[in-house]
Amino acid sequence: MPTRKPPMVEIRKRLLRWYRTSARPLPWRETRNPYKILVSEVMLQQTQVNRVLEKYPRFLKQFPSFSSLAKSIPAEVIVAWRGMGYNNRAVRLRSLAQIVCDNYRGRLPMDSNELTQLPGIGRYTASAVACFAFEQRVAVVDTNIGRVIRRVFPRSGPDAWKTAERILPARQVYDWNQALMELGALICTASNPNCADCPLLKHCPGAYKQRRVRSPVRKPEPGRNGIPNRIYRGRIVEELRRRNGRPAALTRLGRLIMRGFRGHDKVWLLRLVKALEKDGLVRSVRKGEGHSVGLAS
Repeated sequence: MPTRKPPMVEIRKRLLRWYRTSARPLPWRETRNPYKILVSEVMLQQTQVNRVLEKYPRFLKQFPSFSSLAKSIPAEVIVAWRGMGYNNRAVRLRSLAQIVCDNYRGRLPMDSNELTQLPGIGRYTASAVACFAFEQRVAVVDTNIGRVIRRVFPRSGPDAWKTAERILPARQVYDWNQALMELGALICTASNPNCADCPLLKHCPGAYKQRRVRSPVRKPEPGRNGIPNRIYRGRIVEELRRRNGRPAALTRLGRLIMRGFRGHDKVWLLRLVKALEKDGLVRSVRKGEGHSVGLAS
């Protein structure tokens, strides 16, 4: 009588087989270049894949290496980041490139703990780079992977990282992590997962138990005229991009980003500008009574 395969052996076999035939042909999966992998991971933070697919090759064409990015000025990188949102990611990525060139001779460190010391790199990004660029045997947990783990292994506790480390295979770690991520993105989605087409259906205690989850009620954000400040921040950066970084007078900038801008809104606008300046996105210049704002240089 044949010996029954342990569940993890069957789970890995099914998931890896599904990944080989169903994975999307994403450009960052076709390289092991640490720089290109890092750029993709930073771009994919809180940004949809389709948008990244459009911007990723253009950004790499303009800044093909750590060296070229390190030599750029902030305004160039911010302009190249147009349409991606969360513009401080671009500034942090440029700062990281400078550190890599100055302290690591232009080569990204391989150790995930060392990677977390660089600007904008947390536990997930460090693990993703270590695995996807350097093919190290490390667990990777993003939102998609965490969701899959909690559904397939509900008794393992709330710490998805511990479970991910426990179930990590000895080999094919790159494909395993990518497969978990792809399953969460395409099949095991947050609401209305497609359980019928899931390769792990027979091994998933959470199958067919998921329902559309109501979005939590969000607290009102600080803003003006019913529009959050973060939207106005994005408008400021976008207006300066359109001017190719050329400064704009503060009052004119206010009129460009907010309908009905008045003199009493100036203090509020200054607070936004100061916050953007602190993030390294803009620079403000005072000349007598005048005050102008441009992209960081």
